[in-house]
Amino acid sequence: MRSRTIAVLTAMLVLIGATGSSAETVSLRDVAQRTWDSFDAMTDTDSGLPADVLNADGTTSVQTSTTNIGAYMWSAVTAQRLGFISKHELVTRLSRTLTTLEHMERYRDTGQYYNWYDHRDGSKLTYWPPSPNDEFHPILSSVDNGWLAVGLHIVQRSVPALERRAGALYKAMNFGFYYVPDRNRVLFHYRPDDPAASPCCYDTVVSESRIVDYIGIARGQLPQKEYYGRWRSFPDDCGWNWQETKPIGTTRTYFGVPVFEGAYPYNGTLVTPSWGGSMFEALMPDLFVPEESWAPNSWGVNHPVTVQAQIHHGMVDAGYGVWGFSPSNTPEGGYGGYGVDAIGMDPNGSTSNEDHTTVDHGFAGCGRDPQPDPPPTAYTNGVVTPHAAFLGLRYAPEATLADVNALADRFPDMYGKWGFRDSVNVQTGTVSGSYLSLDQGMIMAAVGNALAGDVLRKAFAGPDIERGLRPVIGIEQFGASGSP
Repeated sequence: MRSRTIAVLTAMLVLIGATGSSAETVSLRDVAQRTWDSFDAMTDTDSGLPADVLNADGTTSVQTSTTNIGAYMWSAVTAQRLGFISKHELVTRLSRTLTTLEHMERYRDTGQYYNWYDHRDGSKLTYWPPSPNDEFHPILSSVDNGWLAVGLHIVQRSVPALERRAGALYKAMNFGFYYVPDRNRVLFHYRPDDPAASPCCYDTVVSESRIVDYIGIARGQLPQKEYYGRWRSFPDDCGWNWQETKPIGTTRTYFGVPVFEGAYPYNGTLVTPSWGGSMFEALMPDLFVPEESWAPNSWGVNHPVTVQAQIHHGMVDAGYGVWGFSPSNTPEGGYGGYGVDAIGMDPNGSTSNEDHTTVDHGFAGCGRDPQPDPPPTAYTNGVVTPHAAFLGLRYAPEATLADVNALADRFPDMYGKWGFRDSVNVQTGTVSGSYLSLDQGMIMAAVGNALAGDVLRKAFAGPDIERGLRPVIGIEQFGASGSP
């Protein structure tokens, strides 16, 4: 798969898109350069922290998150590897970021950061800007701290001048803090002001939150069995017949934990589903961990069919002519949890469009008959986000390059000096007025890995991570390994 990807990228690197004029073309390298320029524009020159949101007019949000900070750090490492900044500039930039992190408030001795800070000075937010009177509770997010840890570990292993400082912050982060033994899972987040209100737990394995499992297990902070405490799909019995698709699978036992290896039939394949059917749930951790080679019978099977499901939905089921569905800006304003409903477990549907067009394949033998699939004409106001397409670059390079080409060509405001805007309504042509640092960070990681020999995977998933993690995830066989 990797050699094929490199060959395709080499052949197709010249032209991947237009910006509204047939005379102007861009390359993957240009995408990376412009995406890095967006980070430069959104990052405070004193604190070294990126804003959560960069608006098209150059203004930014006040807030940033720990995930955003991690994304900035791995994007800076990528930018240096691609020659956009010098080693000296990389060290200067990230030294500033680390200095701020070293002084930001953390929770007691856990090494865990709060979720939201003022990106201008690193102070913990106690209200949500710009609404100081709205109720707001500072929390510690397990997954957001996980992405910060990814960024820190990448800096530790790839920037020698900052190895000690980044390593100290990474080492101090205790992910065992979130473990709930009687659920064998980790908390969504912890509320210091009301611990009893801390919600439990991350339930699904096809989730970006599994990065917490990976780090915690590799470092010995979480038991190996914790990885198998999550659902692959929900069960196939009538007590779970509210699912829109009845899963197919079998139960296997790993580390003493029985696991129902369920998968959803879709377009002639079996897909182990995520909650929302989105691309980032399935593939964000794969940017940093070589899941398809460390776990060939689980992730190695599921990632390609997930990407193909996204393509099929956009091009066939919904007939958008483009694809890529993942949480993103709603182009007209706000934020939405977009996905492919048919490969998601959310009974309310995380759909690909603003008008919430859902599917219901029924639950055979449990009193729920299947409903006809909606026709493409039902999928009005579809929302496509470029970062979802770029996440598919490793597994469907030709389709990814064609997709971003179509996005840039059909929607002239989509691609500009800061790369791709966050989303577009493919029916009206309305383009988001913003760039999100998280989504820009996923684009930078995907393109950087493609152009620079898996620079971020090699930096993060070194011998320490592989030794602790590969024996745990490598033994699993997803239900998606079969065919319906």
